[in-house]
Amino acid sequence: MFPRTAFTITVNPKIPPRLKRLEELANNLWYSWDRSTRTLFSRLDPHLWEAVGHNPKAFLKRVDESALIKAAEDRSFLTTYNSILSSYDSYHDASTAPSNEGLDPQEQIAYFCFEFGFHESLPIYSGGLGILAGDHCKAASDLHLPFVAIGLLYRQGYFSQTIDSLGNQQVTYTVSNFDDFPVTPVSREDGSSLQIKVPLPHRDVTLKVWQAKIGHVTLFLMDADLPENSPQDRYITHNLYGGDKVMRIEQEIILGMGGVRILQALGIKPTIWHINEGHAAFMILERIHSLVQQGLDFASALESVAVNTVFTTHTAVPAGHDHFSKEMMHTYFDNFYRSLNITHEEFMALGHIPGSPDFNMTALAIHGSRTHNGVSKIHGDVSANICRDLWPQIEPEENPISYVTNGVHVPTFLAQEWSDLFDRYLGHEWRNKLCDIDYWSRIDEIPNHLFWSVRQSLKSQLFYGIRSRISEQNARNRGSDAHLDRLLKFVDPINPNILTLGFARRFATYKRATLLFHNLDWLRKIIHDQERPVLLLFAGKAHPADVPGQDLIRDISQIAHSPEFEGRLLLIEGYDLRLARRLVSGVDVWLNNPIYPLEASGTSGMKAGINGAINLSVLDGWWGEGYDGKNGWAIKPGLENMEGALRDQEESRALYEILQDQVIPQYYNHGKLGYSPEWVRMAKHSMMSLLPRYSATRMVDEYVTKFYRSASRKGMSYAANDFSDAKILAKWKTKIKHAWHGVTLRRLDTPCERIHFNENLNFKVAANLHDLSPDDVVVELLICRQFKTTKLGNFNHFKFEFTGTKDSHEHIFELKLTPELCGKQEYFIRIHPYHSLLTHPLEMGLMVWL
Repeated sequence: MFPRTAFTITVNPKIPPRLKRLEELANNLWYSWDRSTRTLFSRLDPHLWEAVGHNPKAFLKRVDESALIKAAEDRSFLTTYNSILSSYDSYHDASTAPSNEGLDPQEQIAYFCFEFGFHESLPIYSGGLGILAGDHCKAASDLHLPFVAIGLLYRQGYFSQTIDSLGNQQVTYTVSNFDDFPVTPVSREDGSSLQIKVPLPHRDVTLKVWQAKIGHVTLFLMDADLPENSPQDRYITHNLYGGDKVMRIEQEIILGMGGVRILQALGIKPTIWHINEGHAAFMILERIHSLVQQGLDFASALESVAVNTVFTTHTAVPAGHDHFSKEMMHTYFDNFYRSLNITHEEFMALGHIPGSPDFNMTALAIHGSRTHNGVSKIHGDVSANICRDLWPQIEPEENPISYVTNGVHVPTFLAQEWSDLFDRYLGHEWRNKLCDIDYWSRIDEIPNHLFWSVRQSLKSQLFYGIRSRISEQNARNRGSDAHLDRLLKFVDPINPNILTLGFARRFATYKRATLLFHNLDWLRKIIHDQERPVLLLFAGKAHPADVPGQDLIRDISQIAHSPEFEGRLLLIEGYDLRLARRLVSGVDVWLNNPIYPLEASGTSGMKAGINGAINLSVLDGWWGEGYDGKNGWAIKPGLENMEGALRDQEESRALYEILQDQVIPQYYNHGKLGYSPEWVRMAKHSMMSLLPRYSATRMVDEYVTKFYRSASRKGMSYAANDFSDAKILAKWKTKIKHAWHGVTLRRLDTPCERIHFNENLNFKVAANLHDLSPDDVVVELLICRQFKTTKLGNFNHFKFEFTGTKDSHEHIFELKLTPELCGKQEYFIRIHPYHSLLTHPLEMGLMVWL
């Protein structure tokens, strides 16, 4: 071969004037939930559309100009194009905006998260946290909320997955070209690109700011890959969940502190600050620093920042919370804490959890916020217990951690076929009724045969996609055509009449992907019935550093390749948003069997449920509140202290029994029309009961009503009059902390053990307040009928009144009470600090019980 040099040149097409707004459509992630827009691009060149991974912006840079010219003269194409533009403009028309749930025009939400998942064309997500954040932004756009988001723009993002013939996960990273992403640089008024600087040890890191549009919402993303930075610093934002502790802390400093600086540079003044998981908690420090530089003392600045900060945790195990060593914190914040006018000990206390010397990001997020929540009812209780030491004298069930159960963005994950059917039978207004439970009972009016037809159509589409992926996987692994035929024996898109179970999620050990294979002999009998066959579909990724997770993939692959399971169990590689949308809409049953209570929420089952699939899940996460006895099947978890192997044995047995005795017979109990009326009835009920309760619209609306509105109003109140309320509360808390160790309570009346109904009880206690005043405390009685499992949340509360009497060092409090119920009752008497400016009455975590 002769020596030669390869040169490249890129030729971009000119978009005809008639189609000029295709560029606008390609640069707004509205297309991620508007299928008609994605279909419009696909019509121009279906093969190229597949080749660019359904990325409209990359597509427009590569499509042949002749295709664009032809489309500009095609009446059918132009009609569709104009119809889509009309919908797009209507969506963005402020005059059509729904009520923003009582937020005033000057109020603004800033939402910080480490990853965002909107669509496969913007690969800056890895899994559930990112998809949830993306759905949060989409729902905020639908509700026309004043909302901006902050994240990092990863050059490499998460990895692509293949699985070799031995079942080993192969990891491929792709370095992205931002020109192909639906993002644009943020410009200053003079036209220059906006850049900010964030201090790291011995240098400043320069960050370029990009923006992505998600309907009405703007997401600002930071990028360190600039010539001004050292090679090491350019790599900080290169990879999502990659690198060591140094990269992690630097990414989190940039996300939290850099995010605040972006908003300051743009003149955006949020009144609500939402930290989605602890990665962004350094935002709290930057905001405090800004107020201290304005002359506010640290304690008052902390109160002012915390009162309008909302913190959501998604982690159900203590080890899942980020933490950094004392030495690392000293390296990164030695000069910083001095600028706050506090000691090193006071600074480290912000991230302190008893029993650990490290600086914990969840502790910082909780200390720097006044509103905290888990992402399901069960997870709220788990989080309250995990963080109990941050409120040392308060029972976990009473501490300030609440919950908002996650939801999914219905327009994104509801299959187009359902949208069309709803338009026909429910009317177009269903899109504005996503939270109306009564409205969705109308699904029952859809004829059963049409409902079943849609389900089968979606399964056929899933099967076509699976055949393509399995064929590609088989060819790459040098499998024969005969072997491929065996693998795809039951995946028949023409005749999809096989019960299909799906399991697809991150392969973490607590999710127990292999629970279904606990007893292979029993499972073999279940799925090998010639009259009632079963197809099992598995997909998911394990983190490259998670060796046990990769072992699960290998185990499933080996079972799938065994002769008795070949073709009946398929492990599908390359799990991504696109495959997820197909799976949740196409399978008949969605499996989820985590170790209770480690599933914080889970949203894949919600996505399946709104598409008419039926959930079979352990009663954990969202399913613990979503299951109503008629909308799916539930595996009751074993006792938490049960030995692991025994728990797996018991719960796998329950899984087999449900499959064998209920799921399979019900699916194959075909009526005259060739389907099971009982199955359709349950699928309908699943959709009716889950869609209005687990939509992201409901979730975001709940954040507004429970947290955002009050956080904003309190934040503005604290900042008013030169932060007078913040100063008052900070001073009061300091007084309480210094005095509380000396507060005692003793009873002055003689306890009465028996009275008749309607008789009064008179309680009298003396409190040594140790330099506090009666206005600084609440003395209360809690009473409830006596049961073995009575929780404090079930007690009725009655407040003692200060009599105005002071005996020596004690203040006298009295309560007159007439019990409202008969029977044996249990009561407690306690005292805790109180101030009208507190966000949560027990936020200080201080309590003395009699």
